[in-house]
Parts: sequence; structure tokens; C-alpha cells
Amino acid sequence: MIIAGIVIVIATFVLIVKKYETRFVLFISGMLMCLIGGMLSAGTTAFIKEFTNAGLVPTICTVLGFSYVMEYTSCSAHMVYCISSALKRVPIIIIPGAVIVTFLVNIALPSAAGCAAAVGALLIPALIRTGVHPAMAASAVFLGTWGSTMSPGLMFNPQVAQLAGMDVMSVIALFSRQVLFAAVIAAVLLTVIAWVRKENKGYVAPKDIEDSENFHVNYLKAVMPVVPLVLLVLGSKQVAVIPEISVPVAMLVGVALGMLLVRPNIKETTCKFFRGVGDGMCDVVGLIAAAACFTAGMKVIGLTDALIEAMKSSQQIAQVAAAYGPFLIGAISGSGNAAALAFNGAVTPFANEFGYGIAELGSMAQIGAGLGRCMSPVAGAGIILAKMAGVNPMELAKRNAIPTIVAAFVVMITLL
Repeated sequence: MIIAGIVIVIATFVLIVKKYETRFVLFISGMLMCLIGGMLSAGTTAFIKEFTNAGLVPTICTVLGFSYVMEYTSCSAHMVYCISSALKRVPIIIIPGAVIVTFLVNIALPSAAGCAAAVGALLIPALIRTGVHPAMAASAVFLGTWGSTMSPGLMFNPQVAQLAGMDVMSVIALFSRQVLFAAVIAAVLLTVIAWVRKENKGYVAPKDIEDSENFHVNYLKAVMPVVPLVLLVLGSKQVAVIPEISVPVAMLVGVALGMLLVRPNIKETTCKFFRGVGDGMCDVVGLIAAAACFTAGMKVIGLTDALIEAMKSSQQIAQVAAAYGPFLIGAISGSGNAAALAFNGAVTPFANEFGYGIAELGSMAQIGAGLGRCMSPVAGAGIILAKMAGVNPMELAKRNAIPTIVAAFVVMITLL
């Protein structure tokens, strides 16, 4: 049965890499393993359970709803312009600055593709006009799209928090210093690559590159996307300036303040919020449910126990598997979500048995997945940015390979 399980798991990720529907592949693979193991109901039970998961569903759905409202009201665009306009005043730091700015924006707007579209539309023309090569400009923005690893709304953070019996902000606080340190190192490495390739200056922009000088920033709109994040930080156990507040409540407060202060069309804003909630259920919770079915199948067929026994023999095996397993899948397929969810469902609950904390090991898996995606030529965010810059997505992957591999290593040795 274990051999059959290995074959099914390999086939599953091959199909995901080939761009078959991830949720369908995970669900069918999980059910097939449950059938072979003689416990078909285990897969359906795990699948259904995630749709009523009180720790995950409200968090993910309200974050997506808030994100849709910020995009509809153009608050996201104003926030990005406000930050990017400051970068243009100091050209020497514009490449690492673009990485860090995208990283920080991605915390508030956890969708990699959405963040790439919002930031890239403003930053890529700005970088090109200062003489940065288009491929390097797009790479800088792409490299910052793993900031969502620090977002309380990213699917993995509530998942890991639930597994570890912690609140979401405590999990994020556990790895935030390591991730920020790695983000700075990645930004510096990309800057060095730009210098070596002579892509940091001297490029003459064509006349058809759009200029955003006529954009007039509204500072009230610019601060709206970070309001829920500020509330969560102030109410976290580490800061405790205000009473503790949950992620769904923070997102709902952000939506309410947006409606009150920005004064958009209330009907359309409400529709956008609930469209985001629905897409969160469909795209994110659906993926988590399918991954739960898959991990249940791995458990039934005996593959999970075999993996755990192998990892017990060496901490280093677990360490490298958590960091570079999801990283590799993310780099190949453009999304490490399935690998990270599978790892956290099957292996992370047993982290203590091979010398690690559940929160640390689970966080490492999702961080590795995020970094791997940032060097994938088939990631949605990379394709969007490459199109904006007029280059091949593979050009972004080549430039981001060293920074992402090193950043994953840095987080691995500092967190684990």
C-alpha cells in the first residue's frame, strides 16, 4: 500500500505541475488512497470538515472580501503609489526598495497575483524610467510577492495556528524576524545581480511606457488597506495596546471604515465584499478541503506514518523536507499551496516527534512554498509582471533563482 501511495502522490504532483485542476486532482487522489486503504469515508469526512472549520473559513473569506473592497475603491492603488513615489526620489535603492515595498504591500493584500497587478502597474514603469532593465524591474516586484507569508489572512497561518493551539498573530510573530531578515538578503542579492548584469541603470525607456506622474494620491485611501493589519498588531499578545481582536473582526472593521470614509457606492461595495467572500470559499477553502482529503488518504494508506518514521531518524531530513519540498513544487508548478497543505496536514502535527515545534515546522513549509513560487516561470503573478514589462517569464525566474534559494536557506537555519 505504501508503494501504491508513493506512486499516487508522485502522479498527483505531476498532474498539478501539468496544470490540471488542483482541487480535483487532490480530491481524486485522496479518495483513491482511501479506497485502497479500505476507509473511503475518511476522505469525504476530512473534505466536509474543512468547510465548517471555524478557525479557517471566516478568516479566509473575510480577508478576500476586504481585499476586493480595497481594489474596488482603488485604495490599493493609492497605497502603492504613495510608497512608490518615495522610492523614485532615491534611485540608488530603487531595486531593493521595490522588492521590500512589494513584500510589505503583499502582507496587506495577500493575493500574489492581485498584489503583482497593483504594484507592478505603478512600480515597473517607474523602475524602467530610472534606467532599470524591464526584466529586472519585473523581477524585483515578483521577488516581493512572498510577503503574504506574514499575512494573517494567508490560508497557512490560520491552519498552522490551529494545529499548534496558538493565535494567528503569535504564529506570525514567531517567524517574522527571520522572514524579514531573509527578505532583505534576497533584495540585496537581486541588486547585486542587477549590478553584475549591468541592469540597474542605463536602460532607455521607450515612449510607450506609461507614466504615473498625473496620479494624484489620496492619503485617506492610501492608509485604508493597512487598517486591519494595524488593529491586529495593536491587539496582539505581543503588543496588547488595545483588546485582542480576531482577523474576521479586523477585516469587517476595515470594510466598514472604508465605506464610511471613502464613501463608495454602497451597493457595489457590498457586492464586491461578498464576491470576495464567495471566491475565498471557492478558491481557498475548497483547496484546503481537497488537500485535507489528500492527506487523509496518505494517512489511511500508511504513507504518512512511513514519512514520519523516516524523519524521526534525522532532524535534517525533516528540516530540508519542510523548506525545499514545497519550494521545489512551487518553483515547478507556480504554486506550492498543495505541497505545503499536504505537508502541514500529514507531517507537521507530529513535529515534536522529530525535534521541532509545530508552529515552526508548519511555517517553514509555507514560507518555502512562497519563495519557490517567486522563481517559477509559470506562476500567475510572474506571468502578469512579465507581460507588463514586455519580457518572457523565464527571464524573471533566472534572476530570482539565487535570491529565493538563499532566502529559503536563511529562514531554514534561523527558524529551525
